Amino acid sequence: MEFRDNKAIYLQIAEYVCEHILLGKWKAEEKVPSVRELAIELEVNPNTVMRTYELLQNKSIINNKRGIGFFVSDDAIEHVKSYRKVLFMDDELPVLFRNIYLLNIGFDELKSKYETFIKENFNA
Repeated sequence: MEFRDNKAIYLQIAEYVCEHILLGKWKAEEKVPSVRELAIELEVNPNTVMRTYELLQNKSIINNKRGIGFFVSDDAIEHVKSYRKVLFMDDELPVLFRNIYLLNIGFDELKSKYETFIKENFNA
């Protein structure tokens, strides 16, 4: 995983975990990699992963079964979508809107590009 400079690493790892859940790579009630395993895989300090897991636990995306490890919560997908939607609306959408305005891009053009993107990436 390549980290970007503009966002804290633990938040980028949270995005990584959330994406794995949304893509079905990590399913409800399945054990997620241990703090140490994920730290080794991503080449980061275990404290950084622990900070990520604490955030995700506070968002009810994962839960800790004492002595066993962290697991994807039953309703993780709904919590991930809610968490990611807030981030998108607050952080990314204003930048997108600014670019749409500055480049004078119409909604019809956006709709066409979006539909093409969906066909090419999700309708295999």
